[in-house]
Amino acid sequence: MPTDNPTDKLDRVVAQARRDREEREKGYRERALKLYPWVCGRCAREFTRENLRELTVHHRDHNHDNNPPDGSNWELLCIYCHDNEHSRYIDSEAGDASQVDKRKRATATHNPFANLADMLKEKK
Repeated sequence: MPTDNPTDKLDRVVAQARRDREEREKGYRERALKLYPWVCGRCAREFTRENLRELTVHHRDHNHDNNPPDGSNWELLCIYCHDNEHSRYIDSEAGDASQVDKRKRATATHNPFANLADMLKEKK
């Protein structure tokens, strides 16, 4: 009886994960395409059956398992806007992790308009 090569086993796991993802996407993608007009929610590019593959479903809360039947967690985005949205999300997550606690950050104490009223009175 042949033993499983670790590479073969990994390939099978990855392939199954891809099939599962594609199956899950089919369900909410088909529902989203029925609910919403075929227009990118960001750039307003319109889609037809010929280029519909370039229109994706974006999860507003970034949770691909949150698929309410009314589609309230989805928006249709072209592949470019979708990529941009995820890049912005990743950047904001990285920024939040690297910042010092916002309550501890120094606040500005100088008010450049503190004497504005007095200066305006002097001009009169």
